[in-house]
Amino acid sequence: MVTFTDKARQMVLSFMDQSEGEVQALRINLRNGSPLTPNFELTLVSADEESPQDLAMDGGGFKVLLDRESAPRLEGATVDFVERLNESGFELKTAPTKNVAPVERPTGAIAEKVQDILDGQVNPSIASHGGMINLVDVKGTELYMEMTGGCQGCAMSRLTLRQGVERMIRQAIPEITEIHDITDHDSGENPFFTG
Repeated sequence: MVTFTDKARQMVLSFMDQSEGEVQALRINLRNGSPLTPNFELTLVSADEESPQDLAMDGGGFKVLLDRESAPRLEGATVDFVERLNESGFELKTAPTKNVAPVERPTGAIAEKVQDILDGQVNPSIASHGGMINLVDVKGTELYMEMTGGCQGCAMSRLTLRQGVERMIRQAIPEITEIHDITDHDSGENPFFTG
């Protein structure tokens, strides 16, 4: 159902060893989020935190608990532990969902340039926080962007968008006149930073 890379397995086992027997399993909860940017939570839990409603599986030397609601969406998922410049953490990649209509991306020269910046520079750096920024629409020289995952509701998200992403986009595409954040930050369930 869920596979772990060697690095992720080593890190989970290391954290469990450090708990001196208090931790018995790893719980994975998949929250709301798009199929491209799953919003997930990994938690080390003790034996008394296991529920009869949990589905249990072997993670390769440790027990993995999945809630029944998340389990079908985690079919074929992979958990990795990534280390990037100034950040590290677990990353969950879900398998492509079958029979789901593809998300229509905005088209045109500006949209393509913005998407290149998001795909090449922005999203790889915030992926370890469980976040992603999507280009939702382009109207003339105005952009409409949405933050998902760990960025949605994150106390630092506006700073990330205004000081980092917006600056990068404006330098690369000077004709952009306005960048609108259309994220519903109040519904963010797993923000990376809370205020």
